[in-house]
Amino acid sequence: MAGAHRRGTRAVAAKGASTQAPGGAGRDRYFDALRAFALVRVVTYHTFEWPWLGLVFPSMGVMFALAGSLMARSLERPAGRVIRSRLRRLLIPLWVFALVIGVAMAKHGWLPGADALYWVLPVGDPPGNAWGEQAWAVLWYLRTYLWFVLLSPVLLRVFRLAPLPVLLLSLLPVVVFETVWSVPDGRLGSALSDLSVFLFCWLLGFAHRDGVLDRLRPGAVTGAALPLMAAGGWWAFGHQVDGTYDLDDIPLAQALWSGGFVLLLLRFRPDFGALARWPVADRIVKIFNARAVTVYLWHEVALMVSVPLIDLMWNIPAFEQDLPLDSQWFQFGIAWVLIAVAVGLFGWVEDVAAKRAPRLLP
Repeated sequence: MAGAHRRGTRAVAAKGASTQAPGGAGRDRYFDALRAFALVRVVTYHTFEWPWLGLVFPSMGVMFALAGSLMARSLERPAGRVIRSRLRRLLIPLWVFALVIGVAMAKHGWLPGADALYWVLPVGDPPGNAWGEQAWAVLWYLRTYLWFVLLSPVLLRVFRLAPLPVLLLSLLPVVVFETVWSVPDGRLGSALSDLSVFLFCWLLGFAHRDGVLDRLRPGAVTGAALPLMAAGGWWAFGHQVDGTYDLDDIPLAQALWSGGFVLLLLRFRPDFGALARWPVADRIVKIFNARAVTVYLWHEVALMVSVPLIDLMWNIPAFEQDLPLDSQWFQFGIAWVLIAVAVGLFGWVEDVAAKRAPRLLP
């Protein structure tokens, strides 16, 4: 992955209306649970920065696969209408985020130039200053998702001509970029790198939606997934960056490990229908899915704000004595409180973007 995106979150917020299993009706609770878990994993990673989390659950690959499946389903309707809907759902929450972060950065010396237009349409990484880098670095995901949405009508058509060969060939760009030819510097290189890393996972979403994976024998799927993961793990440990095997810093390892992991998740799907019998858990999962863009956009801001907030708590003797103010777990808890505040303040924007009546919670 491009080094500039080291702290950019690697997971998640591609979502739309309902998510269905192939041929099924209604929401797919398994998909919803995966998306919610991915969001929690992202916040956990950005609090503790444990490199092994990417191996335990490669959130970004999972989320691009879920989004690819949903996009393939949506493209049963006219492509132009689908793309407009996706852009609206993506861009309106981004514009609200841009307004808040842009004003804050301007107060800390940022002078926007012509490239500030990338905040309006993020086909490239939006600009910002060092003060707000932790907040705006997450926007790499929106840029990559946007490009996948724009390319999907063509990608889906090509995929359906020869699903398995196209799936296999989709790993070729990241292999070439990492072993033969380096991507150029700047916005173009960043876009090409991230697209190549997650193209296989996006197409796995197509394969899930079209039933291609379900037609494969379990042994064949396992026989493909495990070598992919083994190759990704081998490459990660053999090409560590700054002494770490964090997949976010090793594009080829990210692509291979995530691809194998996602392949297993999409082929061997447990029945999550029982989730409906747990009202609290079901409600939490629904909120995460309905406010996924908000949680994604604002979680780094929550982590930033948690630091001065905890500093203020040190000035209160009772808090200093009774609360674990120096614990990262305490910061983790405070961050989730602040994320909940952000959901209350800005979550309704997702309703507006989806042309629904705005509500405090879905």
